[in-house]
Amino acid sequence: MMIKESKIKNLADLRAEIYRLKALAKEQEEYLSDQYHLFNEKAAAPVRFVKSLISWIPGTAAVRELFAKGKKEEDWLNKALRIGLPLVLNRFFLRRAGFLKRALVTLASQQAAGVLNKDRMSSLINKVADFVRPSKSSRKTRRHVDYGIPPDSETY
Repeated sequence: MMIKESKIKNLADLRAEIYRLKALAKEQEEYLSDQYHLFNEKAAAPVRFVKSLISWIPGTAAVRELFAKGKKEEDWLNKALRIGLPLVLNRFFLRRAGFLKRALVTLASQQAAGVLNKDRMSSLINKVADFVRPSKSSRKTRRHVDYGIPPDSETY
């Protein structure tokens, strides 16, 4: 059995060893951080290449803007209407229309979809529901209707 002898003999040796280990840990962390950033740059290179190729295709800016995050005024309903409304109009209502007419309707429908959002739609649905539902005052007050003299009354 062989016992390894420690280099630490006193408090000063212990402090020196702690300082050496902290410096070694910091050096290793910096090396790993540099390697991580280098790996991320190498992994992102194909994505950057594909993005540069896609940027040359006309119309991709509109699609990218459609799905862009960070716009406060757009919500899921707005984005769905921007995509779905032109598809529905072109598919069902403008089947035999020309390219120019379809393009104009697509632009107009996207502008109309830009105005709509889920808050406006929910307020519109609430207004329609309030109009359709009977009012509470008509449900509570029932008037007594007089149908005349009952048949079993003492009036005969």
